[in-house]
Amino acid sequence: MTAEAILHNQVIQKAWEDPSFKERLLADPKAAIKEVLGIILPEHIKVKTVEESSNEFYLVLPPNPTETVRAAAAPKYSW
Repeated sequence: MTAEAILHNQVIQKAWEDPSFKERLLADPKAAIKEVLGIILPEHIKVKTVEESSNEFYLVLPPNPTETVRAAAAPKYSW
């Protein structure tokens, strides 16, 4: 299991067990994660928390790997 998956599971478990953490997580996810788990996420990372209901399903599309590789290979300067 990756570090990202472990963090994901820890945050969900804590939100299920602690209603006040869940409220903070929905309002300000980065601050809630820092406060409870002591993890500081970099400024350039954006975190959005949404709560699914029994009749909703959210599908998160990750970045296209071919676009990520292409962007990383692009020159960082121009003449």
